[in-house]
Amino acid sequence: MKQPVFKRVLLKISGEALMGDQEFGISPDVLKYVAGEVHSIVELGVQTSIVVGGGNIFRGVAASSYGMDRASADHMGMLATVINSIALQDVLEDHGMQTRVQSAIQMHEVAEPYILRRALRHLEKGRVVIFAAGTGNPYFTTDTAAVLRAQEIHAEILIKATKVDGLYDKDPVNNPEATMIPDITYMEVLERQLHVMDMTAISLAMDNSLPLVIFSLKEKGNFRKVICGEKIGTRINNQ
Repeated sequence: MKQPVFKRVLLKISGEALMGDQEFGISPDVLKYVAGEVHSIVELGVQTSIVVGGGNIFRGVAASSYGMDRASADHMGMLATVINSIALQDVLEDHGMQTRVQSAIQMHEVAEPYILRRALRHLEKGRVVIFAAGTGNPYFTTDTAAVLRAQEIHAEILIKATKVDGLYDKDPVNNPEATMIPDITYMEVLERQLHVMDMTAISLAMDNSLPLVIFSLKEKGNFRKVICGEKIGTRINNQ
């Protein structure tokens, strides 16, 4: 069995990925699949944290485009991430993992408040920590929250599981001639305005030299491959 090359990681999963083939909501089959993939890296002894989006339930940016106040819409989006986090927590624990959900918006009955030192202690004890409610502030996406939390907990790498197998120069869904980019720098992503994450998240990761790997959620075993250093998907860093 290959050994992991990282000791502490943060995994970013979009809310849309949890829909599966549905148009809305959470797919139980996708949740079980994700739990199995997470378990495959936890059993290697890797300290694992997760940020999950809320786009399968509510997207603040989309709602604000229809006239809703952006701050109100973003707070609704944060609550959607809490729903996803609790659902993910339940299925992870069904797979035998100990978990904690920490929310940037205090809601003591369903989640711990986000406290950095407590999160670090959970990770050291082998618990999977799920960071919910983004940064707790409107106008910031869960991508930015993922980079921020990764920096705070000193994660060695941020891995982002998506519906495609890496970063492309064009949208591969609408353009069959799109070419996948195996390696790229953060500055190139900004200059070419490639939409892998929002620009705030990319800039924050670049400023702090946080490596990012983008890979397909759909291919079984990819989580373990990334953690063990195999070359899959797209790697973004400052080199």
